[in-house]
Amino acid sequence: MSASLNAAVATSAVATSAAAVDPACAEPLPVLGRDVTVPLVTGGEVTYAALDYAASAPALQRVWDDVAAYAPYYGSVHRGAGYLSQLSTDLFEQSRVTVAEFLDCRPADQVIFTRSTTDSLNLLAAVLPAGCQVFVFETEHHASLLPWTDAQVTYLNAPRTPDEAVATLERALAGRDPYGPALVCVTGASNVTGELWPVRELAAAAHAHGARIVLDAAQLAPHHPVSVQDLDVDWVAFSGHKLYAPFGSGVLAGRADWLQQAEPYLAGGGASRKVARREDGGVDVEWHTTAARHEAGSPNVIGVYSIASACKALAEAGFENLVARERHLIAKVRDGLADVPAVRVLSLFGDDAPRVGVISFVVDGWNSSHFAAALSAEYGIGVRDGLFCAHPLVRTLLGSEPQAQGECGAPEAAPGERSLNAIRVSFGAGTPDEHVERFVRAVKELVADGAQWQYRTEEGRCVPAV
Repeated sequence: MSASLNAAVATSAVATSAAAVDPACAEPLPVLGRDVTVPLVTGGEVTYAALDYAASAPALQRVWDDVAAYAPYYGSVHRGAGYLSQLSTDLFEQSRVTVAEFLDCRPADQVIFTRSTTDSLNLLAAVLPAGCQVFVFETEHHASLLPWTDAQVTYLNAPRTPDEAVATLERALAGRDPYGPALVCVTGASNVTGELWPVRELAAAAHAHGARIVLDAAQLAPHHPVSVQDLDVDWVAFSGHKLYAPFGSGVLAGRADWLQQAEPYLAGGGASRKVARREDGGVDVEWHTTAARHEAGSPNVIGVYSIASACKALAEAGFENLVARERHLIAKVRDGLADVPAVRVLSLFGDDAPRVGVISFVVDGWNSSHFAAALSAEYGIGVRDGLFCAHPLVRTLLGSEPQAQGECGAPEAAPGERSLNAIRVSFGAGTPDEHVERFVRAVKELVADGAQWQYRTEEGRCVPAV
């Protein structure tokens, strides 16, 4: 085995913190695609500014290198007798340890590998005890809002302060059946506004009323340290593709009891410990009580290892430095947008609320699809527009505002409903200053001078006219 692979297999997420540096001088972490150039409709090429991290962050170069070092040794896991299978099994299970350390899990917690945050929360929904009540704010991403179809769900109105969020939850929990199981689902950082939620206080409120809590950390884990023990959450879910490891894997980590007591999320090989025919012709199955119970089928070993590699890279870079640099970038964007009266930044908790590098806004006189298309075609900047898989939240933030339908790319409104959408810019550990500076300059130029190109609507999207 090569020395680089040997070091990679012995993964251990030690939460080290590098010496603090000036965020204005700190270098972004190396990511794939940082030198990719794209054509402009106005002529020439420019280095692509990837400012859609909230959807999928680019892979860290460190992750790619680790995966490339392992790839020649790739093999099946858990049941292979060969050397490569044993090596891959060790790497897969050590990745579980690395993730548990990254999340500061309790000793008895289980780390289950899934496909994504959405898959993780659907898994948790599938193992809820009978009669479980679920409490979820309307501000959640659809991955957190929608999986609870077999439970009694209480949807909570969007709070306007962190204290109101806690008070709203406490009132709702006070009125629940005090003897039945209950679960609270809450985001750590909004995928629309980037604002941090009072997770520790919400967890305390949940536990005071006999409920459990699951944290959707899809937008939090790439930007801030997440400690299961410090936040006192029962479960945490996140996706690799937002954590600089875009290989279609996710994590559900937390308490084992509900997971062990429920039927497997998927029935099949890996989840079953023993299978035997009965005399009556049926089949008896003994399921695993470990994480394997909910990991049936051949796992995505490379995806799992990429998550572990990303956890190590972020921990070793030091979240203190990463957070400081991101605040520097947030200030650049927010200060720049504040100089444009036509721009309104969306917020639940106000301008002073702590947040990650996710900012959504609307521009007077522009449809969001038109504006995003111009940023891409004329400046080489990739952002997101629309409702961000958080329709109730965006409609809450925009619903009371009069909005004329734009001239390009505006989706048709449902009967009795205005067309509402926004623009989202998001960034992280791999974002250089030039990308956000170019973005701010582009916003100011588009608002002041308009687009340089003509655009048309094609299949609901605004695209350059050719």
